[in-house]
Parts: sequence; structure tokens; C-alpha cells
Amino acid sequence: MNYLLPILAIAVGYFFVILFKPEKPGSIKLFLAFSGAFLLALTVFELLPEVYDSQNKNIGIFIMAGILLQIFLEFFSKGAEHGHVHIHSKNTTFPWLLFLSLSIHSFLEGIPIHDHDHLLIGIIIHKIPIAIILTVFFIQAGYSTKNSLLFLLLFSLMTPAGSFASEKFEFLELYYVEATAVVIGIFLHVSTTILFESSEGHKFNLAKLLIVIFATFLAYLL
Repeated sequence: MNYLLPILAIAVGYFFVILFKPEKPGSIKLFLAFSGAFLLALTVFELLPEVYDSQNKNIGIFIMAGILLQIFLEFFSKGAEHGHVHIHSKNTTFPWLLFLSLSIHSFLEGIPIHDHDHLLIGIIIHKIPIAIILTVFFIQAGYSTKNSLLFLLLFSLMTPAGSFASEKFEFLELYYVEATAVVIGIFLHVSTTILFESSEGHKFNLAKLLIVIFATFLAYLL
């Protein structure tokens, strides 16, 4: 299930767009806010205590490295990890830079999954709206169906690849705590950015507040 569900999450997002044809990804901002709050809460409740319990004095360095890595990746992904894809003209070529940056992000987030079943739920909830947004923008930008499906298929395999590597490769097993700390930094950046950007003009939004509280409470119960 650790391998299959992240792939199905991308498929759900794609077929949602094909079936319901949403014109603007903005209609799923509350879904994004829920996913951001849920992922942030799981990171704080589960991943942070685990890595700090390891007594590794360099954990903070690796967490900051994850934050900086995510900022670097967003130079190429343009923020697709938290719901932003900026395509301004018709495109026919495969978006390699976007693919590579999202793939690195997805591969890394797969590393701690096999030890954290609840984190798998958070990643699935996060991937569905991202897949919806990517599909909508690919259609609007004029990407061919072949390139769009190839992108989403390969992208969907990256998180299971990270999970597989963390279980099978001795290097990742040896440095599992450090790798998880990097992932924590990535999650902290992505989830907080989602929460800050999901409000129109950063105004108070009661619906968003209730969604964030509910997602946090649900993560706590898990």
C-alpha cells in the first residue's frame, strides 16, 4: 500500500479534472489548506519527536538544509508543491525542470513513509490537489495528452521509489534520521507556505480557520 496509494492519489487528481473539468485550481484552496495543516501537524506530532529523540546534535542543521533545499527546488518548480504552477504560453515540449524538481521533492518525502503509516495519509491528501492543479495547468498551457500523462505517471512513481530506496539501500538506512530531518524541513516549508498562501490577500477566513483546526485535530487523533 505504501507503493500503490501515492500512485492512486495522482490518478484521482487527474481523473477529477477529466471528469469535472474545473477551470480554476483556486476552487480547491480549502482542500490545499487542509492538506497543508494535516501535513504540518503530522510533521510536528510524529517526525520531529522521533528525530530529536535520536540525540543527534546536528538535527537542526539537517532540518534547515531541507528548508533551503525546498527553496532551491522551487526556483525550477515555481511552487508547484504548494499549488502554484506558472505557465504563460503554449508548450509542446516535456517540462523537464518542473519534473526534476518535483521528482526530487517526491522521492525524498517517500523515505520516512515505511515507518509512519499516518504520514502516508498526509502525503496522499497532499498529492491529490497538486495533481489536480498540475493537470489543469497542463491542459491550459496546451501540453499534449501524451506529455501530460507521461509527466504524471513518472511523477507518481517518485514517492514509492523513495520508500523502496529507504528500505533496500543500506546508505539510507544508516542515515535514516538525517534524511528524515531533511524531509521535515521540506514539509515545514511546503505546509506553512500552503497555509500562508491559501488566504486571499492574507485576510481572515473563517472557513480556512475551521479547516486548519479540523485537520490538526484529525492528525492528533491519528
